[in-house]
Amino acid sequence: MPRRALSIVPLLLLCLLFTACSNGQGRLVSLGKTDIDLVTDIHQRQAEELLRTLAGKLYRRNPRELHKCSSADLDQRLAQLFNAERNLSFAELDNRQGVAAILLALEPDYPRDRVFALMVGLISMVRSAYGNQPEFFMFDQLEPQLLYNSARNIEILVWRLKVRVDDGGTPLLLTNSREGEEPNLSFERLFGKLISLQDSMALIAAQKWDRTINLVVRGTASMVFLPVGL
Repeated sequence: MPRRALSIVPLLLLCLLFTACSNGQGRLVSLGKTDIDLVTDIHQRQAEELLRTLAGKLYRRNPRELHKCSSADLDQRLAQLFNAERNLSFAELDNRQGVAAILLALEPDYPRDRVFALMVGLISMVRSAYGNQPEFFMFDQLEPQLLYNSARNIEILVWRLKVRVDDGGTPLLLTNSREGEEPNLSFERLFGKLISLQDSMALIAAQKWDRTINLVVRGTASMVFLPVGL
């Protein structure tokens, strides 16, 4: 090969690397990602956005929960839930995550911030369904059963939020409209979008890696949470 051609090769490689650094942080994203990785990243990013919206709505609908923590406001709570380190181990929850944190939030005599406990459980469960990876690359794989289980658990959570009440008959956490109020379906839509995202990603992962999903059919008598890796 002529020397001139050889001298061009490093320049071409440099251009390729520069083009691959598409996220502004110098990471060679496109070189290490397949189409399924990009789809997975989009699904997980959308799930995170929905979870953040849900957390804010729950606090605004249940302001008494935020007041149980005198040292925190809404922005501080959201910063804790969606911190850059993705750390969801908190002493006030005895470091519980996933289903364990969700169950804590639904205990009638739980004295602390129910919204915080619920969201720690929900966020960590969804992240666990994605293998606790913030981003996916070429050799990463997903377990579709965990994604499917997380979708069913969100359905179970929606049901439990409707039926769990205190001694006075008031829901432990308000999501639906009270009698005499304007219908409020925004929570149902948010939960529905989360369920659809998890189900969609489960089907994509099952097809991609040739896995079988064990479907669950049950009634209210067996509405127990399914394992999602926590």
